[in-house]
Amino acid sequence: MANGCNKYRPEPAAVYVVDGARTPFLKARSVGPFSGSDLAVACGRALLNRQRFEPDALDEVILGAMIPGPDEASIGRVAALRMGCGHEVTAWTVQRNCASGMQALDSAMRNIASGRTLLVLAGGTDAMSHAPVLWGRAMVEWLVGWQGARDLPSRLGVLAKLRPKHLVPVISLLRGLTDPTVNLSMGQTAEIIAKRFGISRQAMDEFAVESHHRLAAAQKEGRLSEIEPLFDHLGKFYDYDDGVRPDSTTEKLAKLRPVFDRKFGHVTAGNSAQITDGAAWMVLASGEAVQRMDLPVLGRLIDIRWAGLDPAEMGLGPAHAVPPLLKRHRIKPEKVDCWEINEAFAAQVLGVLAAWEDKSYCREFLGLSSPFGRIDRALLNQDGGAIALGHPIGASGARIVSHALNSLRQRGGRYGVATLCIGGGQGGATLVEAMS
Repeated sequence: MANGCNKYRPEPAAVYVVDGARTPFLKARSVGPFSGSDLAVACGRALLNRQRFEPDALDEVILGAMIPGPDEASIGRVAALRMGCGHEVTAWTVQRNCASGMQALDSAMRNIASGRTLLVLAGGTDAMSHAPVLWGRAMVEWLVGWQGARDLPSRLGVLAKLRPKHLVPVISLLRGLTDPTVNLSMGQTAEIIAKRFGISRQAMDEFAVESHHRLAAAQKEGRLSEIEPLFDHLGKFYDYDDGVRPDSTTEKLAKLRPVFDRKFGHVTAGNSAQITDGAAWMVLASGEAVQRMDLPVLGRLIDIRWAGLDPAEMGLGPAHAVPPLLKRHRIKPEKVDCWEINEAFAAQVLGVLAAWEDKSYCREFLGLSSPFGRIDRALLNQDGGAIALGHPIGASGARIVSHALNSLRQRGGRYGVATLCIGGGQGGATLVEAMS
């Protein structure tokens, strides 16, 4: 009966990409000049100001974010109101760890495809440099006792119990980058992948250098047109991804020590994604909205696929998410003109490529009778990736989808795949099609 019902299920409506933008991704050298909502608002205002509709014409705003600040509760709604969308435009926040921005796109796409909405602003943001520093449980309990003390003797008694250990801070960013189910940091999971596929330190560093050089070339040649400049409260101007190191070499990276396995490891700060602040948005529309408002179309979101896997090897998430996505649409890997694989770690991206070529891995873990295949490295992260420009957790999923479309339009391709690993053991992949 279920199969019979599925046979007559109506085809979902097409979802078109009208426009997209992002901020420069700013390397966290200290607490950055922008909060997560600041980044989202600055980018969103610039994007909405150039549209053929007013901000209050949107049906909803969906924002992915993992580290909103204490003054940004319901950060999606905060950003929508600050962007001038008005009280009647609903807004909400989504979280799927590293893929929060892609989850926002998925949520928007599903609502448009089902006919619930026609015009949506979706994206992601995170100011990782603003990740809070917390007190541990012992200090919290001490503070409760302090607040409960009503007179001087009571307060002196509580004060006498204060110890230096109470003042040891909890760095929430480091805690958040550790998976509690397997008690491994994201970097340690990258080391596991490197060992599984025999990925050398040399290969990791070479990949990292290439990422920097490709981003530097893209900046020099003006291929990052999606960036909207930022101005801070002092009038300082930010218009490029400032984590890029054009002079990066394998010789320089070889001097860095492993971070996550100091004795036997290969994953270093140089071949890992940078801690970064940034935001990215996309305007998505139904065919009805495109026609009624005479909107331009950059391309369309064809589909988004999610996959789960062992959290200890979370970096292989793209290896699991992409094959069923392409299979569902009968598209062979060689038909994909642009690949964006988010560079959480060089070991992780190289591990995904190795998994797709490994017959036993494909058979055991992906359910494939033969290897998924080798992708053309020239088509992978053509303008660099997160190792060079950073990985603001909430924003990266939207950035790679938007940039895949921009890259296709610049280079004349049709199909693009944007995919990323997700802390906790998941993978997400989006299939896009560029349109003239």
